[in-house]
Amino acid sequence: MVHAFSFCYHDRAYHFIWDNESGSLHNVDYVAFLYAKKRYGQAMSQQENSDYNRIDASELNCIKEEFDELESMGTLNTPCKTYAKAKKIGEIKALCLHICNDCNLRCKYCFADEGTYHTSERAYMSEEVGRKAIDFLIAHSGKRRNLEVDFFGGEPLMNLDVVKSIVKYARSRETESGKHFDFTMTTNCVLLNDSAIEWLNKEMHNVVLSIDGRECVHNAVRKAVNGKDCYSLIAGNAVKFAKVRGDKSYYVRGTFTAKNLDFADDVLALNDMGFDQISIEPVVTDIEDLKITKEHLPRILAEYDRLAENYIDRRKTDKWFNFFHFMIDLEGGPCLVKRLTGCGSGCEYLAITPTGGLYPCHQFAENKDYYMGSVFEGDLDLSVSEKFARNIVTNKPDCAECMAKYYCSGGCVANNLNFAGAMDKPYDVSCEMMRRRLELSLAINAIEGAEGEN
Repeated sequence: MVHAFSFCYHDRAYHFIWDNESGSLHNVDYVAFLYAKKRYGQAMSQQENSDYNRIDASELNCIKEEFDELESMGTLNTPCKTYAKAKKIGEIKALCLHICNDCNLRCKYCFADEGTYHTSERAYMSEEVGRKAIDFLIAHSGKRRNLEVDFFGGEPLMNLDVVKSIVKYARSRETESGKHFDFTMTTNCVLLNDSAIEWLNKEMHNVVLSIDGRECVHNAVRKAVNGKDCYSLIAGNAVKFAKVRGDKSYYVRGTFTAKNLDFADDVLALNDMGFDQISIEPVVTDIEDLKITKEHLPRILAEYDRLAENYIDRRKTDKWFNFFHFMIDLEGGPCLVKRLTGCGSGCEYLAITPTGGLYPCHQFAENKDYYMGSVFEGDLDLSVSEKFARNIVTNKPDCAECMAKYYCSGGCVANNLNFAGAMDKPYDVSCEMMRRRLELSLAINAIEGAEGEN
C-alpha cells in the first residue's frame, strides 16, 4: 500500500509518499502529494480536493507517467508479500525476572498495582529461583548464543543482592554452556546510590531510568510510600548515573497522562537535565482522570508534531538527543521477523515471577489464565505459546491496510486484550499515535538526511 502524509517544519511544508511493502520513502511536491492521495484512494480534505481539481491536465499526465515508472521499478504500490502465519515456539532468548513484587513508590497509573501484580503478598525472588531461571533459559534457548535477562519489579534495587547473585551465577555458566548473557534493569532511581551506580554501570548492558519529566508532572502521579514528593532524589540520582554511564546504553523512560498532554515539554525538560536517550510513553490505564481517550488525540498528535520540530532543532546543537519513538533505520532494521511478530512475548520472551512462575510477559504476570509453568518443573506449556505464535500482524484484519503495521506489529498484546477485548484487535487509541509517530520518524529521517547532504 501507498501512504501520503505531510509535516510542517518551521512553516515549510514537506510532503512524503511511503510505500509500505518496499519501505521506499519519496519526498515530493504538493501536486505529486495530492495526485498520490487521489491515485491510491486516500481520504482528502475539502481543501485538498479543491486544489487537486485545479491542477492542469498536462501536469497530471506527466506525474502519472512518473508514478507508473516508480511502480514498474518496484518502489511504489509494491504487492504484499506472503509471510509465515505463525511464530516459532519453544526456543527462548530473553527473560524478564520479577526480582520483587514490591516497590518504594506508589505511582497512580501503575499497571502492576504498586508492584504487587494484584497479589496479596509482596514477594521477593530468592537466589534459588534466580539460578533456576538462568538454568531454564539455557535449557530452552536452543542454538541461540546471545541471551538477555531484564531485572524488573516492582523496584529491583530493593532486592539488589539477589540481582548480583543471579548475574554472578549466569556468568559462571557462560563458558560451559556456550552462551553469553546481556543484562538490563528498569529502576525508579530511589535507591540508585553510588555503590549501585558503580555496579550497574559495570554489569548492565542497558539501564532504564524511570522519570516522568518535569518536577510538577512527576510529583503529581509518582509519590513515595509515605505520600511525599520524591522528584529531587530521583532526578539527582538519575543525572549522576547518566554522567557515569557515558556512551554505554541507557535511556530515561517516562509516562504521560491526560494531565500532561503538553508532554513535549517533559521530553525537552529531560534533555535540559543532560539526558540524551529519552522515551515518553502514553499511559494505558482505565483510571478516569489519567486515561488517554479519543478526545485527546488531536492535542496529542499536534504535540508530537511540536516535539518533532524541537527535536530536529536540538539535534543540530550540543543538546542532541534520541527520542525512542522517532528513531528509525530505513536500511537495516528492524528485521522482518520482528516487524511481523513484535516483542516476541509468549514465544521467545517470557516473564518469571518471584516464586518461579512462567508467564508470556511482565504484563501477564500472576494472571492464572496465562500461566505457562514453573522454573522448578522445567516444562513449558506450549499451548499458551501457540496463542501468541499466531498473533502476527499479517493475521490481524484490522491491520491489513495500516501504513504502520510493520513497525508496531499490531500493538501490545496485553493492551489489546485489556482495552480492545482480543489480542489480535489493536487498541485504536494507540494506533493513531503510532501512525503519526512513524510519519514523523520518516519525515525527520528525510529532513536530517537532506540537510546532511548540503
